[in-house]
Amino acid sequence: MPHQAATNRAFDKDLLDEIRARFLHVDHCPIIDEPRVFLESGGGSLKLKTAIEAAADISGLPDQEGRDNDASRFLSSVINKGRDDLRLLFGCGDTGQVVSGETGTELLYKFIRAVALTAPPGPVVSCNLEHPATFDAARQWANYTGRAWNEVEFDALSGTVQPEDYARTVTPDTRIATVIHTSQLTGFRVDLVGIVKAIRAIAPECFVIVDGIQQAPHGDIDVLAYGADAYVFSPYKAFSRLAVGFGWVGDRLSDVRHDHMLSKNPRLWELGSRDPGIYAAQTAVTDYLAWLGGRHVDGDDRGDLVRAGAAAMAGQEQALVSLLLDGEDGLPGLFDIPGIAVIGPRALDERAGIVSFTLRGVPSPEIVRQLAARGIRVHARIDDGYSGHILAALDLPDCVRVALCHYNTADEIRRLLTEMASLSQDLAG
Repeated sequence: MPHQAATNRAFDKDLLDEIRARFLHVDHCPIIDEPRVFLESGGGSLKLKTAIEAAADISGLPDQEGRDNDASRFLSSVINKGRDDLRLLFGCGDTGQVVSGETGTELLYKFIRAVALTAPPGPVVSCNLEHPATFDAARQWANYTGRAWNEVEFDALSGTVQPEDYARTVTPDTRIATVIHTSQLTGFRVDLVGIVKAIRAIAPECFVIVDGIQQAPHGDIDVLAYGADAYVFSPYKAFSRLAVGFGWVGDRLSDVRHDHMLSKNPRLWELGSRDPGIYAAQTAVTDYLAWLGGRHVDGDDRGDLVRAGAAAMAGQEQALVSLLLDGEDGLPGLFDIPGIAVIGPRALDERAGIVSFTLRGVPSPEIVRQLAARGIRVHARIDDGYSGHILAALDLPDCVRVALCHYNTADEIRRLLTEMASLSQDLAG
């Protein structure tokens, strides 16, 4: 099923305690040995204990796949299990390939490069809401291959981009279109199904490549419903390992000429040996999602449980975002604290765990430092090569990003709001 808006349903205390017990460093910084509120999941989520343990156990084995021994066959089974679990997460069934790469960004660059080098002449389209993983890759490979690069502009007031925005820019000969599923700065999820349909209606042969890196920790993925040719996420933002990316590649993209070993099937995208540890870690993540789903629905179908777990995560996050934006009796939300300007509308629809804001007259890095001194970890988005083009579209020099996740608590959000109300008086007057 395509994504539907999450129900604003908070976890009860007992379940949230169980959830937090499964993550490392949930309320304490191990580097400075102090308590902290972690609201920087957009830069890398908390990690599941089981995922890190599984990766370490497997990665310590000296054995390799492809040997005639039990250890080798065991490692193959770990990788195959991990790929099966990734198919559940992507919602791809038996369609297409599930692949791994060095990072999510590396995979996106690889897919865009391959199409740019092989497709007939025609332009490339990207949106300025995107992360450089696609925005820069599309511009670079359009330039390298002599193609026009056309930019879709997102709406600064809504914080997102609509299908009609793509429809105004795509032409019948457009060869590549890149789309970000959820913005890492504004926090809004786009109408991915509608955007892909709008592109296909004008340019049916266009390859659509989706950055799902910020979507993965906040809800469901259903690549078959989207109709795109590739979808990528990074496990370090979804409770698991750094320095790996996972992608789903549809049949059309599998047929595009790309790097491969000559002795291997030319449709395969992976090069060299896979680290079984990354797949063991991903199975641990899938186990966790299935466990969480089992707390909300009956049944034993693993795919159904994973989807229910994703829906439960999204529901908890919606409850937290609602509190963050609107506050509660006696405690103003961000929209009601003097001097604060929130990016995007007050509506909750399609917000995916991220809220960004500014405080009048105060540079955002200073707010981050002030909150850090109070034991709260957030992040400032500045023109650092990752966010400059998005900030320019918003006519902002910087902003503070709060990136929460389903393991955060209402008390943590209340603490942030209390401190921001105080800072708004102290810093902005």
